[in-house]
Amino acid sequence: MSKVDKGRCGALLGVEGARSMATRPSIECPLYVRGRRSQYRPATAEQIVAAARQVADLRMQRGASFKNPSVACDYFRDKLTGLEREVFAAVFLDTQHRLIECVELFQGTIDGAEVHPRELVRQALMLSAAAVIVAHNHPSGDVEPSAADRAVTIRLKQALALVDVRLLDHIIVGGSKTLAMAELGWA
Repeated sequence: MSKVDKGRCGALLGVEGARSMATRPSIECPLYVRGRRSQYRPATAEQIVAAARQVADLRMQRGASFKNPSVACDYFRDKLTGLEREVFAAVFLDTQHRLIECVELFQGTIDGAEVHPRELVRQALMLSAAAVIVAHNHPSGDVEPSAADRAVTIRLKQALALVDVRLLDHIIVGGSKTLAMAELGWA
């Protein structure tokens, strides 16, 4: 397949990251990455997920608004989908709920991550955040919050409240689905 055919078939992932093409890739038309010698080869699943995370970062830069809960769900779905381990992340927001920074705070195993409220509070203070939205993924794909998820949400909310920072939501990502705990009254 020539480079022109590859371009027509799907997206090319360059050294700089993902380049969007007009057509959608299919099984017959895989995504390609440029290797060290500028030769293109089919991308691995890990390379595709890494490129998707880069695109998510480019779409949501400092100052982006997180006033709409669906924005946070979409952002964290892009950031946390497809990970093999549980990852706990947070977006730190200013008083107008605009993005200051997104930080992956903790990594765990396939079924859990140990979350330390003091680290979330420390990061919020360092960034002068007024509000925080936290999220983590469930590698199993099930977005149903566990008792531990609900308990850590309460602990985080209490810890942040001590320093006048609001916990706006706790989002769970499972596969392509998300669950916003605030919509259920748990955040």
